[in-house]
Amino acid sequence: MRRRLSPSSLWALMLAAVLVVASGVAAAQPRAGKTKKPKRVYVVDRVVAVVNDSVILETELVIRMAPYEADVEGIEDPKERARRLEKLRGQVLDELVNEELIFQAAAEAHIEVTAKEIDAAIADIRSNNKLDEQQFQQALIAQGYNITAYRLDIQRQLTRVKAMNQLVAPKVTVTDDEVRARYDQMLRRSEAVSAVRLSHILFALPERPSEQEVAAAKAKAAATIARVKGGEVFAEVAKEVSEDAASKSGGGELGWIERGSLDPQWESVVFAMDQGEVRGPISGPTGLHVFFVSEIKRNDMKSFDALKEQLRGELRRREMDKQTQSWLEGLRKQAFIDVKL
Repeated sequence: MRRRLSPSSLWALMLAAVLVVASGVAAAQPRAGKTKKPKRVYVVDRVVAVVNDSVILETELVIRMAPYEADVEGIEDPKERARRLEKLRGQVLDELVNEELIFQAAAEAHIEVTAKEIDAAIADIRSNNKLDEQQFQQALIAQGYNITAYRLDIQRQLTRVKAMNQLVAPKVTVTDDEVRARYDQMLRRSEAVSAVRLSHILFALPERPSEQEVAAAKAKAAATIARVKGGEVFAEVAKEVSEDAASKSGGGELGWIERGSLDPQWESVVFAMDQGEVRGPISGPTGLHVFFVSEIKRNDMKSFDALKEQLRGELRRREMDKQTQSWLEGLRKQAFIDVKL
């Protein structure tokens, strides 16, 4: 349990810890003319950070680090593992400092969590996990908790939530215009074509065509486009003139093409086409292509009325994160923080 100390008693505690260790070391030194086994010195705990008039102990840091250490243990290189572990320790300790600043701000604002609120939170946890009292106690033991420590942890979590709701949330505002702008932004994205049903006609060219060969292929493509625009069915024209053996018999059908599956140069052309449009000639590695889009798929999106409250919530959460970060930065600037890692 974190202790809150006055400045004088805080430094007295830290000095006492140093004296205890020093006296232990001194006791381990042999007296003149006598041989004694050195006494083993035990360091029970140490201060890893001071936040105003409170301390954060190494045991707290060790407990908070436990869930993350498994990921680091999988790193084979010992130097990289040690580097990542040290970085992680710093990040977790920084979180603990932020938490302590929040609790101190909550205390100044007289924000309290009652035993009844803790009981209700634990009851909800038991209910959500479908645990009776005995099963709940066994689950706590399996996670290294006793009920006293668990209640303290719940109290801290509820205090943090209350502090955020009372000290930060009032600064968060989301207007109707912002919600509408967010919806319009999503709507523009959703209206983008996600897939097209594509057909083509190929006019083959050798690897290094002459100017005459290219000109002849372009003339064929122009004539083909004119026929389709004049009312002829693209598939029938493809069966007649296409030089792509793989798709000619199927009327040049290539099937549904999703965004991201074509060469970027082709995609910029194909996904800008309207349904029923024919366009070309487009250069490719084997010749010139005439493309035809017979169908288009767009992303579906719900109406504004159906989405506005969801969008408002998302915008509030985003603004809440921003305001919380700004608030914490302000608390840190005003605080005395001494990190001892």
